[in-house]
Amino acid sequence: MEARTYSRDTLAQVLREHDINPTHQRMEIAYALFSRGEHLSADQIMAAVNSQHSETSKATVYNTLNLFVQKKLIREVVIDPNKVFYDPNTGDHHHFYDVVTGKITDIEAENIELYGLPPLPPGKVAEGIDIVVRIRPEGE
Repeated sequence: MEARTYSRDTLAQVLREHDINPTHQRMEIAYALFSRGEHLSADQIMAAVNSQHSETSKATVYNTLNLFVQKKLIREVVIDPNKVFYDPNTGDHHHFYDVVTGKITDIEAENIELYGLPPLPPGKVAEGIDIVVRIRPEGE
């Protein structure tokens, strides 16, 4: 999804365009994620939502994020099995992950060249390639 500013009104339309019913909690979760335009964990999203309205459960946040991923509104960035972030940018790109700060930043797809992809198994097609470059400050 292209970078732009989202209001709650425009997000309701975005949810409808992805065949998602814009309930109050879904709107608040989408707003927490899209208004910041950052890669956030489910816990960070829940904290942002509940700082305004302490009514959203962890299960609701996870179920909503899974729905958003399923409907291709957002994408998951899996750093490791215990670190999953949600990315409102669904365009082609990759990521830097700072292992010290935990911050994720985008790498534009055109800045990476990939050679030598192995042949895919028979009957399979590539859905995508996600590259995560783990970085840290020099000397650490």
